[in-house]
Amino acid sequence: MNFRTGLATLSIIFLSVMAKAQYTMHKMVTVGYTYQNQSFGEVGGKLLFLKNDDVIYRLGGSALMGSANSKFAIMPKLQADVLLNFEKNVDFYHSYYLLLGAEGTNKYIAPKIGVTLFGLLDLTGGYAFPIGDARLNGKELKGLNVNFTLNIPTVFIHDMFK
Repeated sequence: MNFRTGLATLSIIFLSVMAKAQYTMHKMVTVGYTYQNQSFGEVGGKLLFLKNDDVIYRLGGSALMGSANSKFAIMPKLQADVLLNFEKNVDFYHSYYLLLGAEGTNKYIAPKIGVTLFGLLDLTGGYAFPIGDARLNGKELKGLNVNFTLNIPTVFIHDMFK
């Protein structure tokens, strides 16, 4: 039984190394607003991975900054998103995407769903689940989670200052 498990694991690793997908990567700077029982401003960055424009993957990290119980606070945030649009033969090709994802801080984890225009302007909503008894300045961060984010490609910023 151990030999079969080892052979299966080795085969999966070998096949995953041999199957190389040609993904392109784009860097983006993000600014936005997050509501999570408090209002937070958000500044960070994302990496966008795509093979074709039907399914796009994004990974990001940012800092949430705001006031909780009259004290300024900063929280790190990590997020992962999948953007989906399988619509074919449209005039304005892939202008909007369905966004499915999750975000997490050191205080909560929140699955989310929403829409994005061109992958640049996101509007998402979800529900946050606290991690243990984690609180931010005594404030519990659970419940409705709303995000509004502007993603600016670094290529655009570079070309703007040429």
